[in-house]
Amino acid sequence: MRGSASSGSNQPKCTLANGIGDFMRDYNIVNFPGGNTGVQMGGWFRKEIKTLNDLKGLKIRTAGLGGEVMIRLGAVPLQLPGGEIYQALEKGNIDAAEWVGPYDDEKLGFYKVAPHYYYPGWWESNSMYSFYGNTKTWDALPKDYQAAFELAAAEANGNMMAECHFKNPPALKRLVGNGVKLHAYPIEMLRAAQDAAFELYAEEADKNPAFRKMYEPCEKFRAKVMLWYRFAEHTYSSFLHANPVK
Repeated sequence: MRGSASSGSNQPKCTLANGIGDFMRDYNIVNFPGGNTGVQMGGWFRKEIKTLNDLKGLKIRTAGLGGEVMIRLGAVPLQLPGGEIYQALEKGNIDAAEWVGPYDDEKLGFYKVAPHYYYPGWWESNSMYSFYGNTKTWDALPKDYQAAFELAAAEANGNMMAECHFKNPPALKRLVGNGVKLHAYPIEMLRAAQDAAFELYAEEADKNPAFRKMYEPCEKFRAKVMLWYRFAEHTYSSFLHANPVK
């Protein structure tokens, strides 16, 4: 959804975009989507995770709201830059780490020191990157310049998603060929994480009006789109996964 300038025909049409756009305008910022990885992987673990109890005291490199949820599940989130993750895993200073997905993770060599690769990255069902600009400066630009920038941002947004879809499958195959063990997170962990996440969102919405301004329209949109996905999207994907073309 596109955040936009504060006036005129550039006003976003959908409620979800309005919430995010209004939040950004409070800080004199205009924002545009500039890339998305899609659903990320769930991270690299030195040891296999079999139950929710295995998270107790586990030191994992992660951050943000996902890190807050991890705390509620008993883990110990730590923030480390990408260049320090490998060494921390190798030395045992951390037990696990999440990054992006197969293509990006392979380049950093995590599989050499943490062979258990989990999915899905429930804290990052997508990774939205944005272009930010000053609202007043944006409003002062000629309309054709604005249109050109919006088009370029949209192109970058679509290209990143396409690139991830293209590069991740062969990278995952290479990782498995190098001995990586793929694991789905236990259902009990996913359910606990979901419960903890939505408790966290509700608490934040109660005390933070700015968060609530974005969260409420997002929740309404989520309910509508999940209803739709239950039918055509989910049924089609489930069939394809269960019946691959030979």
